[in-house]
Amino acid sequence: MRVVIGDDSVLLREGLQLLLADDGHEVVATVGDGPSWVAAMHEHRPDLGIVDVRMPPTHTDEGLRAAVEVRRSWPGAAVLVLSQYVERSYADDLLASGTGGVGYLLKDRVSDIDGFLGALDQVRAGSTVIDPQVVRQLMARPGGPGPLAQLTPREREVLGLMAEGCTNAAVAARLVVTEGAVEKHTQRIFAKLGLGPDDGQHRRVAAVLTFLRG
Repeated sequence: MRVVIGDDSVLLREGLQLLLADDGHEVVATVGDGPSWVAAMHEHRPDLGIVDVRMPPTHTDEGLRAAVEVRRSWPGAAVLVLSQYVERSYADDLLASGTGGVGYLLKDRVSDIDGFLGALDQVRAGSTVIDPQVVRQLMARPGGPGPLAQLTPREREVLGLMAEGCTNAAVAARLVVTEGAVEKHTQRIFAKLGLGPDDGQHRRVAAVLTFLRG
């Protein structure tokens, strides 16, 4: 795949570029600030954009705002956000378009090379991949009267694993149940969230978006 990287750390940029090149991917641009990343994304129209949340000049949320800007102007863009911290406020803005692949991983996950490369493939393919630590914090939020309140604790657990990018087989392995049991849970989740088979959208992604918007 063709990739654009945005991170103010030269070491991380170069490391990611080498890692991706070794896996057969092409890094078409590397930049160190949000506006440059937005410009590179629009210029190169890559298969995937990777961006750090905190970049110059304030090192607060420049990369996150850049990701939101790109997805608003190019809803189908596949974007993976990297951060050293859990930014709980990112979900609504980052996922507002509801289309295209999106990921949010903590930087220490990059050390799991196979898992990281797998996450890139999933985001490029249009899936939503969220770091387990972010998922846990989202699940810890107080429940409300929204659609998620209809889910049982087990269904919320299954949906949380789906948000991490787990397939039904992976969910079954994590929960030590059969794939058939997971399929039944997912079908009940879709039904409770009003995601019918004829909605014209990817129900799995739509369910994860509903979860993240909580």
